Amino acid sequence: MSKQNNNGERVKSLEQWIWDAACSIRGAADAAKYKDYILPLIFVKRLCDVFDDEINRIAEKVKSRTKALQLVEKDKSLVRFYLPLKPKDMETETTWDVIRTLSDKIGQHLTDHLRSIAKANTSLQGIIDRIDFNATTHGQRDIDDDRLSKLIEKVTEKRLGLKDVEPDIIGRSYEYLIRKFAEGSGQSAGEFYTPAEVGMIMAKIMNPEPGMEIYDPTCGSGGLLIKCELALEEKMRLKSKDKYAPLKLYGQEFIPATWAMSKMNMVIHDMEGEIEIGDTLRNPQFKSNGKLRTFDRVVANPMWNQGRDSLPYIDDDFFIDDEMARFPAGSCGGKIDWGWVQHIYSSLNDKGHAAIVLDTGAASRGSGNQGNNKEKDCRRWIIDNDLIEGVIYLPENLFYNTSAPGIIIFINKSKQHKDKIFLLHAGKEFEKGDPKNYIPNAGIDRIVGCYKAFLEEEKFARLVGKDEIIKNDYNISPSRYIQVTDAETYRPLTEIVEELYMLETEATVIDAELKTIFEKLGI
Repeated sequence: MSKQNNNGERVKSLEQWIWDAACSIRGAADAAKYKDYILPLIFVKRLCDVFDDEINRIAEKVKSRTKALQLVEKDKSLVRFYLPLKPKDMETETTWDVIRTLSDKIGQHLTDHLRSIAKANTSLQGIIDRIDFNATTHGQRDIDDDRLSKLIEKVTEKRLGLKDVEPDIIGRSYEYLIRKFAEGSGQSAGEFYTPAEVGMIMAKIMNPEPGMEIYDPTCGSGGLLIKCELALEEKMRLKSKDKYAPLKLYGQEFIPATWAMSKMNMVIHDMEGEIEIGDTLRNPQFKSNGKLRTFDRVVANPMWNQGRDSLPYIDDDFFIDDEMARFPAGSCGGKIDWGWVQHIYSSLNDKGHAAIVLDTGAASRGSGNQGNNKEKDCRRWIIDNDLIEGVIYLPENLFYNTSAPGIIIFINKSKQHKDKIFLLHAGKEFEKGDPKNYIPNAGIDRIVGCYKAFLEEEKFARLVGKDEIIKNDYNISPSRYIQVTDAETYRPLTEIVEELYMLETEATVIDAELKTIFEKLGI
């Protein structure tokens, strides 16, 4: 069996183990809460096993695990991190055994152990000490000790040390579980999960170089940042380079539980990043000398069609009076999509690139004078300043909180084709899945290869001049310019209605012009 196939089998094995662990507490919590219990436990299992590897490394030199642990207690810099969990028999028992052998008041003791780990490691504070495994609702335990014991036993089955699994395997399996939670957690799913294949398309097109600074202002569980690092690793492997500077990853997330998940996801992938908590639009955390910090690359999947009613502090003055001048195109109207685009544009350095996932409606709303003109005005400013390099139209039913297709908008401050936008219609590049469609590896390769080469292909991709975009009233949806077989089947009804409205408006103008001409001719 090839290394790649063997690696795939190991991933599937870990995925099944992780899902079995989640299933061991079914009935104790609804699907949206599974992650609150199992993700921290898997994370701590990884910490315990890696800590044991570190202790064993020292023990080989001092001939005793007991002596090794004593040395580490005196000098914690000898290990990557320090775990204050002491087995009864330091020579024969593992660090995880302290958790595995809990027999009474399991919820309380487990909570205490995780808090002690966080207290000993400032970088873990607020990450693993957020969950109370002893919590109750209306006097009933959210997860009783019997089910918690079964969960711990299931997690015990796999060793997750340095030599047991590659960081990418455990990381991918961890994200698999996030995806499984997304499948069953309804409308909130998209807040923390972007389909992996969409993330890889974005990362490969961003084409990060060693040492680059990458930023995600709505980072969720950190998946898009991690995909950029994985894309760099893949590129370096193809160049047979094993020594290079890793990416510097930066993210901000509004929801505390999702922020903690992002921090865990980074560590479990053996990656480092600065992940801040807070509302990015209201208070961006990454600044330099009082100004907005800029980055080499920005990747983001902000909430689609977010209305001002969910952000009551936002009005037109918010965009006009921003002290960091993040919104050069001004107010974006009732939806925040193009507000995010402007923040992202302002977060790029002079040669920066960005990839942003938005609803398809963001590409066309307001065209044909159909309401919400402030949104179109923002789009016009971005296009007139020649900042959009390309737009990819995605297949439908990929995302967990909507069946809408979605688009990826690419901004490039040093774009190759001036006054042109590369439009790619990938609406048919998918395979049916349960419950969601997915883009297979061949589809990812086709999309990325075509985009990076700016290769025009009938019914798939076109390089469209700005004049044609302006003629279509700043509509940048690839479906407006690229006809595919049964195209209407893959286009949202709202987009078709908007296009019909625009055509009707154009017809009215033409009728008026014809009437004037006929009157002059006396007809």
